[in-house]
Parts: sequence; C-alpha cells; structure tokens
Amino acid sequence: MLAAFAARIDADDPLRGLEVGERPEPRVPDGWTTVTVRAATLNHHDVWTLRGVGISADRLPIILGCDVAGTDEDGNDVVVHAVIADPDAGDGDETLDPRRSLLSERYDGTFAERVAVPRRNLLPKSAVLSFEEAACLPTAYLTAYEMLFGKAGVQPGATVLVQGAGGGVATALILIGRAAGYRIWATSRSEAKRERAVKLGADHAFPPGARLPERVDAVMETVGEATWAHSLRSLRPGGRIVIAGATSGQAPPAELNRVFFTQLSVVGSTMGTRGQLLRLLRFCEQTGVRPLIDRVLPLARARDGFAAMIAGEQTGKIVFTPR
Repeated sequence: MLAAFAARIDADDPLRGLEVGERPEPRVPDGWTTVTVRAATLNHHDVWTLRGVGISADRLPIILGCDVAGTDEDGNDVVVHAVIADPDAGDGDETLDPRRSLLSERYDGTFAERVAVPRRNLLPKSAVLSFEEAACLPTAYLTAYEMLFGKAGVQPGATVLVQGAGGGVATALILIGRAAGYRIWATSRSEAKRERAVKLGADHAFPPGARLPERVDAVMETVGEATWAHSLRSLRPGGRIVIAGATSGQAPPAELNRVFFTQLSVVGSTMGTRGQLLRLLRFCEQTGVRPLIDRVLPLARARDGFAAMIAGEQTGKIVFTPR
C-alpha cells in the first residue's frame, strides 16, 4: 500500500528522511482493527519525528501520521483517537498513562491507505463533518479543546492570548475560543497571518512581543522560547500559562521572580482523552465550528505538505488523501 514514512533521521534537514512509497499492509494485534484512510492530517509531531525527537533509528522505517478519519471494517465512518494508552494506568485519563504513545511513535501511523488501531480508539464521525474536517480534530483541535476547557481555568468572557497564530493548535484555539465566548487575542510575525486571525474570530492580533492594551487572564503557549518572556509579561497577577508545545525551543529563561511575585501558574497540556474527543465532535456539531484547512494534497505529494509546514507557510491544517 502507498504510505509516507520516516526512513532515516536528519535533525538539520528532515525532508531527507521522508519517503513516499509502498509499505506492507498493517499487522493487526488482538483488540485492534483496521481503518481505510479517507483523510489524514499533518502535525509538527511528524516533522519532529523526522528530526529524531521522541524516536530512535532502530524503530525505522515507520509510517508517519497521528490523525485520521476513514471507514472501519464494518463500513462505518469513524474518527480515530490518536493516543495509544491504558486509561486505567492514568487513573481514567489516557494522557496520564506513563507508557502512552501516539500513532507513529511505536506503531505505524496514518499516512497510508490503511492503518491498524485499537478498537476502543474508534469514534463515530459526525455526519456534518467532511472526512477532511474530521481528520483535523484528534491532535491539534483536541489539544486546543483541552487547553481551553481543561487547563486554562478561566470562564467564557475572559481574555486569552494565543501565541503564534497560524499553526494548527493556535488556529483551533481561535476558532474554539471565539465560539465558546472568550475574548481572544493573538500574535504572529506575519501581518497576513494576523489579518487572518482576526477574520477567524480573534478580537485583536499583535506582532510578537507587542505591549498589549491590558494584561490577559490566560496565555496559550505552543511557541516556546521565542514568546516565553512576552507570555509572562502579558499575564495579570494570578494568571495562567498553558503550554502544549515549544516549536521555537524548549529552554527559555524561566524568570522565576516574575512567576512567584505575581503568583502565576504554568500548566502543561498534552492532547486529550477519548471522551474529550467525543465532546469536541459534539461541540463542532452544536456551534458550527469547522476546522480551518490550508490545503488538501494527495498522499503521493506528502513531501510538498511537509515542506510547507517546515517553512511555516500554512495557516490551518494540511490534509493528505490517499485516493
């Protein structure tokens, strides 16, 4: 079957490790099943894999991709929860299982014509969502949903700053936050992306590091080193930063004096549970929120999608379709 996979690791030039070609049909362990892929979406996680982050060379080759919507063995339209974990090991929360993984870390991922997944990870696809839209939800949009509703600790009407408008999670935060009644502010280096953020529903968009009209209740941080100092300065006393990524670097100066003196909270957030994905699907049905798609490419052109993400050219999700 056709697949896009990591054949080798190259931290400096991740595209060198990407290959698109034939791979064996998926093996199906007990308790697992296969899904015929109709749409799969690209995440920064896939680029990090090609750079060797979170994976070792002995696991290669491995098919990339975390997110998928497709058809199960019984002909049902489904969305797949991408977290492979034992909820009992996380006290009912799959994301707290110390041995959790995502598709494409220990098991082949979704950039293929078919993928094997645990049966419990299947959820019915909402009829109001296309396969391309549904495939956007399990990583970026579920991460945004958990950041806002599970970790931010602020109610609708609060002011939330989203750093790095344009990425998949940041775009999801703007769309979901606006629909839920938050006042959303965003930042981006790109004037075009700032304008796009406002069109999507952000109340204001600012250049990185800009002095804001007032301090915010919460900051949604996925950029890391490049925006960390601004995130700290932008919070009101007692405010909270929710971190779900560090694409520009993971070791900024901590500024601990500011953290304790203004009594700030720093909270990590990773993905979300199967139950939260089910509620996210319902949220999209009830509010009319639809994931923003930057482009849809045939799987055979996966390299073009990876190149666009590495260059930061996209606003919204990049979707691959096998057929």
